[in-house]
Amino acid sequence: MIELNKVTYTYPFQKQPAVRDISFSVNPGEAVLVTGASGCGKSTLVRLVNGLCPHFFLGEFEGDIHRNGISCEAQTLKEISTLVGTVFQDPELQFFAMNVDDEIAFAHEWLGKSAEQIRNIVDKTARRLGITDILSASIHELSEGQKQKVAIGGVLSLAPSILVLDEPSANLDPESTRELARLIRELKARDIAVLVADHRLYWLEDVVDRVLVMDKGTIAAQGNFSILEEPECKEKYGLRSHRVEDVRQTLPSLPDTGHIHVENLTFAHKNAPLLYENISFSLGKGVTAIIGDNGTGKTTLARLLTGLSRMRQGKIFINGKPVPGKEVLKRSALILQNTDHQLHMNSVVQEIAMASGILNPGNVKKEGLMAILERFGLKHLAERHPQSLSGGEKQRLVIACGLAANPDIFILDEPTSGLDGRNMKRIADMIQSASDDGISVVVITHDLELLSKVCDAALRLPITARPAP
Repeated sequence: MIELNKVTYTYPFQKQPAVRDISFSVNPGEAVLVTGASGCGKSTLVRLVNGLCPHFFLGEFEGDIHRNGISCEAQTLKEISTLVGTVFQDPELQFFAMNVDDEIAFAHEWLGKSAEQIRNIVDKTARRLGITDILSASIHELSEGQKQKVAIGGVLSLAPSILVLDEPSANLDPESTRELARLIRELKARDIAVLVADHRLYWLEDVVDRVLVMDKGTIAAQGNFSILEEPECKEKYGLRSHRVEDVRQTLPSLPDTGHIHVENLTFAHKNAPLLYENISFSLGKGVTAIIGDNGTGKTTLARLLTGLSRMRQGKIFINGKPVPGKEVLKRSALILQNTDHQLHMNSVVQEIAMASGILNPGNVKKEGLMAILERFGLKHLAERHPQSLSGGEKQRLVIACGLAANPDIFILDEPTSGLDGRNMKRIADMIQSASDDGISVVVITHDLELLSKVCDAALRLPITARPAP
C-alpha cells in the first residue's frame, strides 16, 4: 500500500511548494484516480509516490510517505523501485532497448535471471498485453499506443506491489483503453495498489474506487467517481467530461470529391509489406477525423499527405490540380504529437516569425506576429522560451505556427493528448476557427471528446482500394 501523511514538497530554487499538506492512501486491491487542471500538482504527486521527489529531483520535503508500511526515511530510491512500478506519459523516456522483445527482457537480464526464465516472462507479458505480434519490431517503428503497451508490459513483468500510471490513456485508442481498464481490475484482484493520474475520465468510471481532484498543489475535492458528475466541479477545476459519446461509427464518411483528392496511393515502409495499396479518397473543407486502431498507419498517412514521406505511387490534387511532393510540403502543415519536436527558437515570437517567414520571406512584421499571438492567447508569452511553456501553451503555439504558414492542408496528430478540459476546449476552438477560414483540417485522434466536438466526417483505417473517381 501507499500512504502519504501531511506531505509538502518544494522543487529546488522555487519559493512556493508544488504540493502542500497532502494526505491520502491507496490500499492493496484499490485504484485511486488523481485528476485536475494542468499544473495542479499531479505529476509531482506521481514523483513523490515513486520516490523521484525528493531522491532524484532533490528539493525540500516535509511529512512522511509509507510504502508497504516502510517509512520513506528508511528507503533508498533503489529499494523504492522494487516496490513501485511507474509508466510515464511519454513511454520513450523509459526505454533502454531497440526492439520490443529486448525491452521487456532488459531488466530481467540485469537481475541475472536465466534465459529460460526471461523467455517465459517475456512471452507471458506479451500475451497479457496483446503485443505478441510486435515482439520483434523496432521500438522506433511502433505507434505511440503500442509504445504505451510495451512500457506497461515492461513494468508489470517486474511484479511491483504498487503501480503508478501517469496519463496512461493519452496515447491509446478506445479499444486499448478498455483493455487497460480490464487490466487494472485484474491488478486490483491481485491486491496491487494502483494510482492513476489522468485527464481523461470516462474510461475509469467502473475502475477506480476513489477520486482526488487537485488544485494549486492541494487536494481540493475527493470522493467516489460520482463527484465528477457535478457541473460545478468540472467547471471550477477544469476537468474533462466524465461520460463521452463514441461518435466514431456515426460520423459521415468522406465525400467522393473535395478540396483535396488523393489518387491511387501506394506505400510501404522499408523491408515491410504494403501499408496502403492503390487507395483513393477526398477531403472536403471542414474537419475530418482519421480513425483507426493503434498501428494502422494514421501518422504515416499524415506524413504522406503533407509530403514528409514519399509515396511509392499516387498523386495529390489540390483544387483539382496535381501537386508534386515538394509543393505539397509547402502548402501543408503537420502538428506532431510531441510538440517539443517542433519548437526550436529562443522565444515564442521567434517561433511565429520563423513559421510566417517560411512561405513569405521578407514579409514578417512584428505587429502581424503579435496579432497572431493575441488570437491564440499567447501575446503575454511572446518573449518566453518555448520550452518553458506548459503542455497546453506549447500545443497552442505549434498550432499557431502551423496556421501562420496559411496551409491548404492542416493536420494535427493527437492535439489534445494529455490536456485538461480547459486546454482541450481551447484546441477545439482553434481547430474550428481554422475550418471556418476554409482550410481542410485533418485530426488524428483517439480522443472521443474532441471527436464529438469538432469533426464533420471520418476517414476510417484500414482503407480498402477502390477506383479513383
